[in-house]
Amino acid sequence: MRVGIIDYGSGNIRSVFKSFEKAASLVSPKIHIKVIDNIKELNELEKIVLPGVGAFADCMKGLEKQPGLIEMLTKKVLEENKAFLGICVGMQLLANYSKEYGHTEGLAWIDGEVTSIKTTDSSIKIPHMGWNSISFGCSHSLLKEIKKNEDFYFVHSYQFNVKDNDFVLAKTHYGRDITSIVLKNNILGTQFHPEKSQIAGIQFIKNFLEWTP
Repeated sequence: MRVGIIDYGSGNIRSVFKSFEKAASLVSPKIHIKVIDNIKELNELEKIVLPGVGAFADCMKGLEKQPGLIEMLTKKVLEENKAFLGICVGMQLLANYSKEYGHTEGLAWIDGEVTSIKTTDSSIKIPHMGWNSISFGCSHSLLKEIKKNEDFYFVHSYQFNVKDNDFVLAKTHYGRDITSIVLKNNILGTQFHPEKSQIAGIQFIKNFLEWTP
């Protein structure tokens, strides 16, 4: 199985790559992890990973700078149903648009908007940075060996408000409930950074590698 991590100039590529390599070693020697910077290589993949750090608009510009990348991603994910994982801003890009520094259109693969985290509690610091627990009400293979209220590592000031709650697999509480995992068919996204989440993060990546949408 070939898994590609998209390098479009916005993401912790080395950290993500190393974490996926480690998780893959726990699953099968036949899993090959590769950093992708050429859209033609997308044709070789069974699973696609889109990391993202920084501002939403900058990440979208990074995707748009590579001719044909968005169109090819859309074809692979929406038409050919390749398993997809968006991480942090990579998850937020799935939304219709973001209100971060104005209005920026997203990929619109999952209906919703990205807005700033709002809280009336002065003890809640923005950005949401550090370890926080996730909560989920249903069992799923993507959550195998993940404890309820397991801690994952977050770094973000904006949140994905998903229109249809059926596509929210897990939430975390930070002054208010925040979407931490989205899932729609073959499209998966995490607000937290599994590559920074130590044992729990490796388990989650392992689950993604073993997942058949």
